[in-house]
Amino acid sequence: MRAARVQVLLSAVCFGTTGTAQALGPAGIPPAVVGAARIAVGGALLVLLALGLGRPRAGRRRLPRVAVAVAALGVAAYQLAFFAAVADTGVAIGTVVALGSAPAITGALEWLIERRRPDARWLPATALACAGVALLVLAGAGTAGVSASGVGLALLAGAAYATYTLAAKRMLERGHAPEPVMAAAFGTGALLLAPVLALGDTAGLWTPGGIVLAAFLGVVPTALAYILFARGLRHLSAADTSTLTLAEPLTAAVLGVVVLAERPGPGALAGGGLVLAGLALLALTAPRSAPRPAAGVAAELP
Repeated sequence: MRAARVQVLLSAVCFGTTGTAQALGPAGIPPAVVGAARIAVGGALLVLLALGLGRPRAGRRRLPRVAVAVAALGVAAYQLAFFAAVADTGVAIGTVVALGSAPAITGALEWLIERRRPDARWLPATALACAGVALLVLAGAGTAGVSASGVGLALLAGAAYATYTLAAKRMLERGHAPEPVMAAAFGTGALLLAPVLALGDTAGLWTPGGIVLAAFLGVVPTALAYILFARGLRHLSAADTSTLTLAEPLTAAVLGVVVLAERPGPGALAGGGLVLAGLALLALTAPRSAPRPAAGVAAELP
């Protein structure tokens, strides 16, 4: 159990480096191209890892096509929305909103799709997070670098992240190993984003800085991070996992301020604090029980 907590914590720290890496990379590379390159490199590495490990038993069981498709759509949509949000509204705010909103959105989707009622603490936590997002939008008028469109893109990224997480968790709960689950989701996601690389402005990717950026994003916050996350998620409750993933927006916020010298104004800081407060309330006060199988999980998806 302790090893699983360490794995999720390390994955969250890796995730939190994504926006800063983009900001330090070559200027002029479109955000969509950065996201597509990240998944192309990370997806290829995950597929190679899954093939290398072999896993004879798991290999005989086919992954559910619907779950893989949903996870891949979430992966692809997250890349497009997240990198656009970071470019528009900054690393600290973009990441806090995207990842801070994901647990609340996940709870809502579980309620609607899995028919698993959220804990009573979910509503006040969600209210806090929504108030924080509203404050961020209002603060955008007077705070350089914060915009309503950027916050909206970050919320879209949070929804895509929640979609991917639910689909991946469904496959893990059904006994599939983390490596083939991640390889299928990100390999298919890379195929969905292939037109972005084929049609987009990729000149900056072929510079030394662009190659380093794509390699770092593919290895650290993608292949390494998602394998660690999936391995830890198999053994932890949702509450423990949510608590540990608080390291992601916190890592991004700290890097944004320390490395990139971002200086959000008081209103934006207060809004970001409310988002994190809502997430902390949801995670830190939730019952420490083992995760229950989702309703209908026994029914195999095609």
